[in-house]
Amino acid sequence: MLTSMRAAFSVVVEPTDAMSSTHPRSPPRVTIPRDYNAAVDFIDRHLVEGRGARVAIRDDRGATTYDALAERTARVANALRGLGVRFEERVMMCMLDTADFPAVFFGAIKAGAVAVPVNTLLTTDDYAFMLRDSRARVVVVSDALYAKVAPAIATSPFIEHVVIASSPLGGGGAEESRGALQLDALLGASATTFEAAPTTSDDVAFWLYSSGSTGTPKGAVHLHADLVWTAALYARGILGMHEDDVVFSAAKLFFAYGLGNAMTFPLHVGATAVLLAERPTPAAVMRVLREHRPTIFGGVPTLYASILADETNRRETASPALRACISAGEALPQHLGAKWRERFGTDILDGIGSTEMLHIFLSNRLDDVRYGTTGKPVPGYEVKLCRAGRSGGADGGDDSATVRDGEEGALWVRGPTSAALYWNQRDKSMATFHGPWTRTGDTYVRDEDGYYTYAGRDDDMLKVGGIWVSPFEVESALAAHEDVLEAAVVGHPDADTLVKPKAFVVLKSTRAASDAMVDELKAFVKGRLAPYKYPRWIELVKELPKTATGKIQRYKLRG
Repeated sequence: MLTSMRAAFSVVVEPTDAMSSTHPRSPPRVTIPRDYNAAVDFIDRHLVEGRGARVAIRDDRGATTYDALAERTARVANALRGLGVRFEERVMMCMLDTADFPAVFFGAIKAGAVAVPVNTLLTTDDYAFMLRDSRARVVVVSDALYAKVAPAIATSPFIEHVVIASSPLGGGGAEESRGALQLDALLGASATTFEAAPTTSDDVAFWLYSSGSTGTPKGAVHLHADLVWTAALYARGILGMHEDDVVFSAAKLFFAYGLGNAMTFPLHVGATAVLLAERPTPAAVMRVLREHRPTIFGGVPTLYASILADETNRRETASPALRACISAGEALPQHLGAKWRERFGTDILDGIGSTEMLHIFLSNRLDDVRYGTTGKPVPGYEVKLCRAGRSGGADGGDDSATVRDGEEGALWVRGPTSAALYWNQRDKSMATFHGPWTRTGDTYVRDEDGYYTYAGRDDDMLKVGGIWVSPFEVESALAAHEDVLEAAVVGHPDADTLVKPKAFVVLKSTRAASDAMVDELKAFVKGRLAPYKYPRWIELVKELPKTATGKIQRYKLRG
């Protein structure tokens, strides 16, 4: 069953150095050989190291051992080669969280192809754009999602094969997919061994799409080495993750955050990941916590707030084994962290990462939690706060551009996991990636003790439930309504001080203004965009504040 181990890999972590506040916080030592395939490291290595019989994944259909995962990954690689997928070609994945996800992801990588997992909550138009942009020749889609993706597939000039993966949710119109291949049948006819493609650590392994300020997704291009760096620096260095951990992430695998939490982190250390195909409602999350007793849980502040809203949710009704909880995607309000610690007996480590940096690079620690802040840089990363988003020298490293403690500045980060570029978007690549530095678009303040506190965005993008939302996209959807003259969308805090979209709308006729119109506009946006993007509040106004040149002054609407 084993493929040959093309590349040795060695990670050394000093727990007392990485985890103790009484010692210097140096990063784990990581050595990655030039000849390297991430699938060998994350999948095959465990068989060589004797973990084949251990459970790698628990999902809605049962347990998958490392042996079984390695075999299925090899079958995927063989199947893709059989479909004509060549070195460096893209394989798009629109898949729910099941054991098939890592098999397809690492199977594509093992074959030397490029895995492109995409958000399962998007619209058909979004998928049509990404299929054309990526030029994927094969798309693997969960049956429950097929109906939404099928029209996009029909318009793609590059797709040659559609593969449908069965899921616990089923349906989705997949029964009408004439000409599509079934993943289980395809893999059943494929060989169980595969010699990993002769990739290097700097070869492209996968893309992750990040929303753009105009609503057009940007394909962040990541390399084979990026995955192991995040696992070593954050999972092992900050969380102290080990093979006896059971990890559950409510954030889905198509997110950079969820990809690390629920797949690459546990698969790196030989732990067990728990996957949930359905939407992570508070009830579903509590059920998983109770049934699978994870030791590490990852969520976003909006979810933590929803769980805490039910007084019956506490450690006793969840997982008594919890030793660490993590949060990212949006800033964690101080009161939510304190209430969670009181109710669940463990802290939430708030941090910030990005699709471009792959995972968290600024974080609180198990022994050093200061709620209301995002903590300090993860060892192995360096951050700075600049006076202007584009200041700095040719390599982005001009120290004279930085601000003093207590002043707001644009957050820049450098570290080994930065994306190489945005695919086919040179201008946006140049605006974000500056030599070793990456401009995050976030504004922060550092205090005299070295803790960083979030102060907002330096553009108009919003994080809603941990997912980027472009105000421009929501405004465009509202403007498509026949009664809307113009609209402006800003972020607005809800009862838990978490940001959601709020719209200010000018109607063509004031006679149409009513509560019924507000409800109609919300439903209208839900029908055109992914549901999480709709404005939670709509205020009907006579006019929008503008500059002398006619530009909307959004800052006047944020009060």
